[in-house]
Amino acid sequence: MRIIHTSDWHLGQYFYGKNRANEHQQFLTWLLTQVKSHNIDAIIVAGDIFDTATPPSYARQIYFNFISEIQSLNCQLVILAGNHDSVSMLAESKDLLSALSTRVIANVSDLDNNENLAEQVFILKNSNKEPKAVICAVPFIRPRDVIKSQQGQSASDKSLSLQQAIVNHYQALFEHAQQLVKESKLDLPIIATGHLTALGVTSSDSVRDIYIGTLEALPSNAFPAADYIALGHIHRAQKVGKTEHIRYCGSPIALSFDEAKQSKRVLMVDFDSNHLTSVTDLIVPCFQPLAMVKTSLQELSQVVEKLLAELNLRAEESKKLWLDIELIDSDRLSDLQSRIETLVEDFPVEILLVRRAKQVRQQLMAAQQDNSTLSELTLDDVFSSRLDQEEYFNQGSEKVNEYDGSEPHPESGIKAITEAEIAADSEVNIAADKVDEHKKRLQILFKQTVAQVLAKGSTR
Repeated sequence: MRIIHTSDWHLGQYFYGKNRANEHQQFLTWLLTQVKSHNIDAIIVAGDIFDTATPPSYARQIYFNFISEIQSLNCQLVILAGNHDSVSMLAESKDLLSALSTRVIANVSDLDNNENLAEQVFILKNSNKEPKAVICAVPFIRPRDVIKSQQGQSASDKSLSLQQAIVNHYQALFEHAQQLVKESKLDLPIIATGHLTALGVTSSDSVRDIYIGTLEALPSNAFPAADYIALGHIHRAQKVGKTEHIRYCGSPIALSFDEAKQSKRVLMVDFDSNHLTSVTDLIVPCFQPLAMVKTSLQELSQVVEKLLAELNLRAEESKKLWLDIELIDSDRLSDLQSRIETLVEDFPVEILLVRRAKQVRQQLMAAQQDNSTLSELTLDDVFSSRLDQEEYFNQGSEKVNEYDGSEPHPESGIKAITEAEIAADSEVNIAADKVDEHKKRLQILFKQTVAQVLAKGSTR
């Protein structure tokens, strides 16, 4: 049995106003070539097929075209929802796509029902239609699907409850998979999937926090004893806990500038009977170069020229380098953008982002001379600056001693935000008893809210 493990396509992403359709189409064309040349039996896509819950029409078209083409290659396809994906949007076409050798698992549900078990645990067949593996197909697990909120439950208790619920869900699926293997009377490997953060992994700027104020990461020993565990959500390819069989394949294209230097890949996984025999990196070509440079305005031209030489990009090429420029100058120049464009006008580059180095911004803020634009600031910068204006957080230790956590603090400004949280996700726990805990939960909510607003804007 030979499968390809891929994830985090983020079809429909807009990157600082740039459409990624061409890159995604080239990637999927390349992936079809790999299926042909390596005789792949099945592809597992471990979540975040789309970048938003309401992807643009061209992204859906790319998705359906790929499914149509992969079916003609006699290759089974397993699609799992991620935290960026809409459950209803993926589910609406699952019955139709099942006729094209494609299984879509949009969400998890009550496993007391045998039909629900069969939805997530099933046999994978090779290109000759022979049973070759059993898969526990687990998409992104939303807290409301596996636990019920309890009033007054602390954040730490809630985190433990969610972790245990996820572990129990995996274990129930794994036991059913073992039963299928036994009934088949064949030596079949068991594959599990997931879309979450595992403990100890390295993330990137484009990865969104998925559990508000509760579970941060799942330890590797919480997964069942499957022969291979195909994970998604983290965009950097890596092993989990130094294991060979628990892996993130990473995203196939760079989704943020801090991923620019990463070698993108999909994983080709081979099994011999019920044993994992090898995991091979299939390196994805770079279809759109992008880079970050940290420099002074004076040295910008030399730095860009050197970078282009390293990337082997020539001025006459039609493909331009997308550039994020981080300036170390503290001077405020009204014509900064035009100066930069003049300095790089002879190079095959397109500037998507210009910002001050963080240290420079901090110095300017300390001197009360900071006029940074939003494009220069990270979400964390904006959030920290906003908290600095709140007396509740500046005098946190004194306020906490007076606050028992039973109700939103009258001076905290949390009440309105908490009501918005409840409307969006009933899993949010308002019984925080520490200022740091409030800050962290609000920070994650703030980042998710901004991401949702940007996502809505990108589909118009």
